[in-house]
Amino acid sequence: MSDVEIETVTVTEPEMTDPDAVADDDAETEHGQGETGRSKREQALVNEGEIAADYLEELLDIADLDGDIDTFNEGGRAHVSIVTDADVLVGRNGEVLEALQELTRLAVMTETGHRSRLMLDVAGHRDKRRKELEVLAKDAIAEVVDTGEPVRLAPMNPFERKIVHDVVADAGLVSESEGEEPRRRVVVLPKA
Repeated sequence: MSDVEIETVTVTEPEMTDPDAVADDDAETEHGQGETGRSKREQALVNEGEIAADYLEELLDIADLDGDIDTFNEGGRAHVSIVTDADVLVGRNGEVLEALQELTRLAVMTETGHRSRLMLDVAGHRDKRRKELEVLAKDAIAEVVDTGEPVRLAPMNPFERKIVHDVVADAGLVSESEGEEPRRRVVVLPKA
């Protein structure tokens, strides 16, 4: 049997509260928070993470793979990370990771009745890929600024395209996606 450990962490943004509001510990405050101090949305995200962690723990047990599962909430979505050295869960170019994420989202949706935007990472693959894509985007931006011509990047999945679009927007340029899945790509455009 595999040895799986689950850790749940909640990352929340500080909220502005009304200093004149008086909260009753047994009732919701006027900001929609109950005695746990979490909003209904935050609690729903914690629940998504717990459902996903349970599902993935069972999957790891069935596959007889070791790994620790961490959950946290950030940016309005639940994040689940499998800390492991089993590259089999990432696959070539993250294909297995993408499939696991979709299966996990389906498991959460089956349990909650709501579509999930849960983000899954395995062995830090997404963090490493994010850094690579940020460099790729900055190189494309430099090329567009130097040549004044659009730059078409290699096909990417939606997670990867979002990272590139964000870096391009932060640089003050515009980008768009073109093509059909799975060959959809980002095009970085020069300033008009």
